[in-house]
Amino acid sequence: MTLALPRRQHSAAGAAILALALTLAACGNDDSNADADGDNTVASADVPDAEGDGNDGTVTVQHAQGSADVPVNPETVVALNNADFTTLSAFGVELAAAPVSLMGDGTLWPEYMDAPDVGLHMEPNLEVIIAAEPDLIITGTRFASFYDDLVADNPDAVVIDTTAAPESGDIGTDLKRYVELLGQVFAAEDQAAEIIGAYDDAVAAARDAYNGTDTVMGVITSGSSLQYAAPVNGRSVGPVFPILDLVPALDQEAEDASHGDEISVEAIAAANPDWLIVLDRDGAVSANEPEYQPAREVIGESEALAGTTAVSQDQVIYLDPTFYITEDIQAYTTLFNQIAEAFAATP
Repeated sequence: MTLALPRRQHSAAGAAILALALTLAACGNDDSNADADGDNTVASADVPDAEGDGNDGTVTVQHAQGSADVPVNPETVVALNNADFTTLSAFGVELAAAPVSLMGDGTLWPEYMDAPDVGLHMEPNLEVIIAAEPDLIITGTRFASFYDDLVADNPDAVVIDTTAAPESGDIGTDLKRYVELLGQVFAAEDQAAEIIGAYDDAVAAARDAYNGTDTVMGVITSGSSLQYAAPVNGRSVGPVFPILDLVPALDQEAEDASHGDEISVEAIAAANPDWLIVLDRDGAVSANEPEYQPAREVIGESEALAGTTAVSQDQVIYLDPTFYITEDIQAYTTLFNQIAEAFAATP
């Protein structure tokens, strides 16, 4: 609606990126943010050895689909949730299969680009996972809806869902819990603590820098079109509002939480936000395409937005373009540091 106020992918990299761009433009968060029966916390553990190789006991965890006993340092791992790849990479985890087509141009996680490709979440090749004979499958977010299929098709594997739900009011709580969970599974508790600590520090800095009164609006650009990212559950930007207790310039619930609701530049101008936080949805997958329009051009060159406080005072924060692919705790850490620096620089 329109809001108004009254390992073998290198040779086909170009095709994969184009397919990703088209798919992400048409898809949503397929997981529906399935609720857990528990509180999504790591429960109890039996972890006798931090240097093991698949024979280190188990850790009992609560994930988005329930409880599971996960082998510590599992030998064969398949990961599907884009929000886990950076953490798994930091822990040195090798992947026996992954949605390589969802990983962009290979610069984010080059070590995973040669993994057998499960494909995009719209039509994944689940046979690739079966062939890998995994001990652990980590699903979630775009792949969360395949949880039951993964369990049924891989009876010898433990399947966990690490979807972080913004409806909780603090997506960071889930993101931290799953980093802690993965830290226990892969005997990397110290590294997990460092990742969580960096996130908490960034949030604290952004909270301290915010004056408590400036109005903020989240916007998503896709080509020349603009979408409104609603507070709390609007894609990527929305979860920032409750975490920092930001004052929305326009406070309306999202009809399309995955992509944002269409909004005109006139409606944004009428709301006159003091700050804009902008996600360039095409930046990670279409930057080399001739028709690509960077968010900085869409926002900065708009005559209708030129008179808003956000644009006239240069108070626009642009997320790293890769955010739409990663959406992980590390990406949010970077964003909160950006926000803290921008807020602190204003009088």
